[in-house]
Amino acid sequence: MLYSGTKNIHTHYMKKINLIFGTHNHQPIGNFDFIFEDAHDRAYKPFLDVFEKFPDLKIAKHYTGILYDWLFLHRPELMQRLSTLVKQGRIELISGGFYEPILAVIPDEDKTGQIEKLTKFIKKKFGYEATGLWLAERIWEQHLTKPLAQAGIEYVILDDTHFKYAGLSDEALLGYYITEEQGRTVNLFPISKQLRYTIPFQDVEKTIDYLRSIATEAGDRIAVFADDGEKFGVWPDTFEHVYKNRWLERFFQALTDNQDWIRTMTFKEALHEIEPIGRIYLPNASYAEMMHWSLPTVKGFNDYDVFEHQLKDLNLFAKNDPFVRGGFWRNFMVKYPESNNMHKKMLEQSMRAQSLISKKKKVSAKTLDKIWAAQCNCPYWHGVFGGTYLANLRHPIYTNLIEAETELDKVEKLDGVTVDVLDFDRDGKKEIMMKSATLGLYINPFEGGKIFELDYKPAKKNILDIVSRREEGYHQKLRDMKNQPQDAHAGGSIHDRATAKETGLEDFLNYDRYRRGSLIEHFVPIGTTLDEMYRARQTELGDFITGPFAYQTGGTKAKQTVTLTRTTSVHADGQDFNIELTKAITLEKGKSAFTARYTVKNLSEGTLDVRFAIENCYGLLAGNAPDRYYYFDGQTLDDKRLQSLGEVRSKMAGLKDEWLRIHARLESSEDALVMRYPIETISLSEAGFERVYQGSTVLMCYDLSLELGKPFLLTLTQKFSRI
Repeated sequence: MLYSGTKNIHTHYMKKINLIFGTHNHQPIGNFDFIFEDAHDRAYKPFLDVFEKFPDLKIAKHYTGILYDWLFLHRPELMQRLSTLVKQGRIELISGGFYEPILAVIPDEDKTGQIEKLTKFIKKKFGYEATGLWLAERIWEQHLTKPLAQAGIEYVILDDTHFKYAGLSDEALLGYYITEEQGRTVNLFPISKQLRYTIPFQDVEKTIDYLRSIATEAGDRIAVFADDGEKFGVWPDTFEHVYKNRWLERFFQALTDNQDWIRTMTFKEALHEIEPIGRIYLPNASYAEMMHWSLPTVKGFNDYDVFEHQLKDLNLFAKNDPFVRGGFWRNFMVKYPESNNMHKKMLEQSMRAQSLISKKKKVSAKTLDKIWAAQCNCPYWHGVFGGTYLANLRHPIYTNLIEAETELDKVEKLDGVTVDVLDFDRDGKKEIMMKSATLGLYINPFEGGKIFELDYKPAKKNILDIVSRREEGYHQKLRDMKNQPQDAHAGGSIHDRATAKETGLEDFLNYDRYRRGSLIEHFVPIGTTLDEMYRARQTELGDFITGPFAYQTGGTKAKQTVTLTRTTSVHADGQDFNIELTKAITLEKGKSAFTARYTVKNLSEGTLDVRFAIENCYGLLAGNAPDRYYYFDGQTLDDKRLQSLGEVRSKMAGLKDEWLRIHARLESSEDALVMRYPIETISLSEAGFERVYQGSTVLMCYDLSLELGKPFLLTLTQKFSRI
């Protein structure tokens, strides 16, 4: 016998408890195959290997559609074993959004569509009617009740934290509740925080003792454990603990040895055999760590951290934690404009598809599926697990959305160049969208007149898919780690680990003053260095990088131009010069290129000596790969990698990504000092602090002596082609 605990002695009034044990398995769109393989080898397969040895136990399993697709293609033998266990009644399968979206922030039609897709998939592959839902990141908003019920969902699994926020105590959470919205009802199961923290990290006896403490003679209580399947083998140090040291086997043996008073059951069985405790309405919530991460400012993040630790130091936290909570998940779209950009582009295409459907236009299931795939939650937020900073997770979001947009263009039979002016990002100010069959330029006239999204449609790539360098609340931990041994910071909880993947990361904590993009104009002193620009420590003599531009649009279906103008002061040599800057961005039908024609005028007496630098950015996924590199006509670079720093005199700058098959070539009508440097962020993941390449910046620099009445004229041409 593996379990060393003591089996209860039978009595007439033996206390009993029902245990529902479930795991949620997920990998995001865009994750590398080797990560899928590692998770299969270290968690998904060995878990079933152990479970199959205990025929008297029942558990629940949730796999996302993304993971199902990969497993059926690459590991069909595991899916066959899963199917056998389902048919034996030993495993209950749980549905959800097929692509693991945050259901609260996608359109209702997509909510029901995604859920029905996974439910039908489970029925087709396993012959099983799944009526439960795993809610991505347990992000609950009360309005979800109605669309979930409409999608055939009978129950949802949530953290007990949500129920405590509603005022319920631990003793009131040993069962399930019913909730309603506009008369539609769904049952809600609370996940035990106690079990989430003991399983699998503490001795098996801890869990058995806890279950014994809540067992009753009536035997109608339910304890629910439901958590990430990856914590059973993929999380740091868990493979050795769970499998090599046989924790899971000892746990299942303990449940088997004590099955006379611990009954493992499914959620479906609970609904059919046990009445709900009552009705409840829950506030907007997620798990506690997620709500901390979502606080939109560094000050808020750090203040919350300090407050929580103060309560713990005073032994006040445990009894008051229902009244201590962080932020609201949706504010990730405030904290990270790049997340908001993806979300609003997703809404743009989703609403467009539904509008066409309402007009009886044929929108294919494949197109809708592309939109749904772009709703995968992982790149929309950032915490220990979140992927906003990871380019490989953001990339497929845009790939799917650009593909969907191209298909919807065909449905609408769009041709030529279009210009739309509307509030794309929903901030109360309008943006300008210039689009053709090959390019999509999203321009923000109220923030530097910059291009903030640049879709090169033949490659299905947003060239400006870049996350800017910004301070995170946890960056102070990295500074504190300097000159201290790494193992001094490795905490027991995955949320507290503080290690670094490489030394010297604190030197890369450079913070941008603005969101990165293209056609961003800097007026800086002549002699400003590459290092100053790279570290965002340059002296800006004007406010063109963030100031509002007046704009005009005009043209034909064959060619459209957006003209942006700003007049403001540039302070140099103790004098304020009134400067007018005009840039006319032109996009033509049939060309994978656009031009920006600049006119810079000094409207004041005197001569302004200044460096005029135009910033363009390129997010090409990898900075240190041999098949992604810079080139300059007639020149040989010592280091041509996209993560390199350097400067040359040239009238052009070229970047090639042979993996994405993208060739970007920027041409200038005037000779320039061309500076180049990488945009690299420092973020925290389950493996520790890491440096992430976001993209490359090319600065076309011109040293000017601007006199009254003598404008500087310049044309930049940005070309794209397939390699």
